[in-house]
Parts: sequence; structure tokens; C-alpha cells
Amino acid sequence: MSILIDQNTRFLIQGITGKEGQRATSFMLGAGSQIIGGVRPGKAGEQVEGISVFDSVQDLLNENKEIDPQNLCSVITVPPKVAKGAAQEAIDAGIKLIIPIAEGIPVQDTAWLIAYAKKNGARIIGPNTVGIISPGKSKAGVVGGTDNQAFMPGPVGIISKSGGMTSETARLLTQAGIGQSTCINIGGDKIIGTDYVDVLKLFAEDDETKVIVLFGEIGGSYEEQAAEYIQSSGFSKPVVAFISGKFAERWRGVTLGHAGAIIEGNKGTRGSKVFALESAGVKVVDIHHELVDVVKKVL
Repeated sequence: MSILIDQNTRFLIQGITGKEGQRATSFMLGAGSQIIGGVRPGKAGEQVEGISVFDSVQDLLNENKEIDPQNLCSVITVPPKVAKGAAQEAIDAGIKLIIPIAEGIPVQDTAWLIAYAKKNGARIIGPNTVGIISPGKSKAGVVGGTDNQAFMPGPVGIISKSGGMTSETARLLTQAGIGQSTCINIGGDKIIGTDYVDVLKLFAEDDETKVIVLFGEIGGSYEEQAAEYIQSSGFSKPVVAFISGKFAERWRGVTLGHAGAIIEGNKGTRGSKVFALESAGVKVVDIHHELVDVVKKVL
């Protein structure tokens, strides 16, 4: 099993003719993802990597009436200022899994979009995400690049706030012969549609996932919320974590990392996150590669 996407998931790419859209299409096809079409107003009739382009999401669905839009995932690769409209179009068409890749979507647009998605029973992953991969099955977005060699199928679920470290964490495990069920980059913006708690709940229901690795960083309170959930819910699966930011915390006032890497007072510090997670029974390592040894012991 896996969560959110698998070998049966169908995808569409909004903004497919742009540079990021073409890149995502190529990467996803290389991972075996089933892309049924792309969207770019004014470009209907064109093709990208053999994938047909439509003027709108509804036009694409009209040409694929045998597919239930609720079983589709839309990967949105349009520029930040128009990402809200693209995501709204997908939600209005009945699509339930939306992945906006763009960084720099206005905060008010993101807040509105997340509320709109919840109202319509849809899920937003991101924004500012490289996407999701269920190794050996499919992927959504650009996570893993062209060859996906960092990943292999297995029992470890990865949740990461960092896009690059999603792949790096998987790579360390893969080199040790430990595979992954699903790897998710939840996004690095201050407001995100799906957080650690949301993904932990999904992994809790996945029989294939035996251990969860959480990669966090300074700023915000999502990691503390995850710790509270693990402790209060009696979460039964082992969680191993690494929280980056030792260096950044020594340079207060200097912007380092994602938009969400903002420390306010004593909130959002690495220390506060480590304390909260350890208090909830999570094993937190000081050095990233130590994750491998701990996961080995747990398995």
C-alpha cells in the first residue's frame, strides 16, 4: 500500500506547456505516473511529451468521461500569482487532490485556497512543494528528479518540510537497503494545506508503513503540533525525527531557508521542537544520517 497516490492514480498537469510543467511531466512519466492530459488556456491541441493539452480542466474531463474526477490528482505548475485560480478551477471540477508546486504564492491566496479546498472536500499538498512519490508506483511533481534512484519501495513513510531533504532522507535509507512506502514534501511556506498531523493520520491507516521519518526545521509550530498529536492520540507507530536549524538559530535576524522558517520569541526554535517531540516519545537524532541507524533498530 501507499498513501495519497499509487499505481492506479491518474494525473493532470495545469500549466503543462511552461518550463516547470514540461519538467514535471517528464519526471512523472519517468516514474510511471499515468498523466491523462494537461491544461493551458490558448494551447489546446498541442502536445507535451505525447500528452494532449486542453484549454481548461473541464475540457480535459469532457474528453475523459470514463474517469471520475474525484480519483484524479492535479499538479499545478503555473506562476504564483495565478496559482489560486488554477487550483480553484480544479476543485470546482471535482478534483480532490491538488498539488501547487509554486513558491511565493501570496499568503492571502493560500489561506483562501486552503479554506476553499476544505469546504469542498479537497486536499492541498503545499504550496512550495516538490510533491509526492510512492516508490515503484507513481509520483506527483518533481521530487526525485529524473532517475528516482534515491527511492525504493519499502516500509518507511517520510514527511519532510524540505523538498531537497525529502530525497536526501530517502537516499540515506535506500543506500542502507531500507525502502519507503510514500515520501511527502508538505511544503515550506508559512501556511500549508496538509501538515505533519494530517500525514501521520494517513500513515496510521497504511499497513505497509511500519516507521515514519519526520524531517523538520526551525520556524512555525507544525512539529510541535505533531508531537501533541502523537502524545494525545496514542499514535502506535514509531516516529524518528531530525530537526534542522542549529546553525540558523545562531544568526537571529538573518533570513535562512523557507518562508515558514520564522522564529517568534521562543516559539518555533529547534530546541522547542526537539523537546516537544522527545516528550511525545519520538526519537530525535542530532545528525541527519543517524536516522538510518535508528530506523534499522526499530525495524
